[in-house]
Amino acid sequence: MSEPTQTWLTQEAADRLAAELIELEGPLRAEIIKKIETARSEGDLKENGGYHAAREEQGKIEGRIRQLKHMLEHAHIGTPPVSESGVVGLGMLVTVDIGGDHLNFLLGSREIASGGVDVYSEKSPLGAAVLGAKVGQSVKYTAPNGKQIAVAVLEAKLFS
Repeated sequence: MSEPTQTWLTQEAADRLAAELIELEGPLRAEIIKKIETARSEGDLKENGGYHAAREEQGKIEGRIRQLKHMLEHAHIGTPPVSESGVVGLGMLVTVDIGGDHLNFLLGSREIASGGVDVYSEKSPLGAAVLGAKVGQSVKYTAPNGKQIAVAVLEAKLFS
């Protein structure tokens, strides 16, 4: 069996996810249970669209609860790992040049971004290629279609 995936999270992101978990496990779970009970009392479950929709919603909520519990249980919470100045590391906003186009993204977990910024995992082909690269360095990675893509690291600064 493989080791659990570990994610780096800021304290703010961990608090936000913990609050979401509390909301899902408390009021939202109770609300969906009431919806299911109400729909069940309406009779024949085979043709009861409200019942099936509520059960589907319950499945989504329970899946998100499991995801959040796993993430919070296995997360590294706090400041990102320190990297040398000018070296791409987790929790950094990175600007790269790919064939003349500039791409800005956060390297790490999408859970630490509060919105408005693209996020690439350090395990993605692009993320793995730039992790540890220095500003000004060019690296290559293999795209899912098998094509080699050259990337120049233009900037790396701590996400805040």
